[in-house]
Amino acid sequence: MAKRGPYEKGEAKRSEILHAALEIFAAEGYRGTSLRKVAAKCNLSLPGLMHYFDSKEDLLTQVLRMRDETARVRQVERDHPKSYREIIREGANTPGLVELFVSMAAAASDPAHPAHAHFAERYPVLRGRVADFVRARKDEGRISTLVPPERLAVLFIAVADGIQLQWLIDRSTDMEQPIEDLMSILDPRQAPDET
Repeated sequence: MAKRGPYEKGEAKRSEILHAALEIFAAEGYRGTSLRKVAAKCNLSLPGLMHYFDSKEDLLTQVLRMRDETARVRQVERDHPKSYREIIREGANTPGLVELFVSMAAAASDPAHPAHAHFAERYPVLRGRVADFVRARKDEGRISTLVPPERLAVLFIAVADGIQLQWLIDRSTDMEQPIEDLMSILDPRQAPDET
């Protein structure tokens, strides 16, 4: 049975807010965007916007959850080795979301922060997916290493997260090349991509 009434309308408005925030942060940046702009786009006052979330940090955490979910869907749709690099490339086109991710990841080290649970859930799932990717490539003979897939997954994620931080400091940093280089180290037959 479909949900109706105030609950359904509330969920629809919450979804609208999250989509608007994701779009605005992607286009204009995390630090340069006020929540008032998000509220205005949704025809709400700032208190009206905050009615749908426990706090500003909760809203930002939910934006990250949505970003991760859309990335996950795109990755499933693009089931090939370059899909990880394509997601990194998309990050370069949405610097505000990279900034939001890095800022919230740092804040999430505090167990009381609303983003803590998100990141505590995110990393084990992500490590599992990357380990499956590595395991499949090993089984295909495309990766040669004695390092177990679970440990390589940690390394891949560390490279991806670390290069995003470096890129925020110096936008001339190529976010894709370290992923290419890591793949080349694991598959010496693969020539590094110079594009």
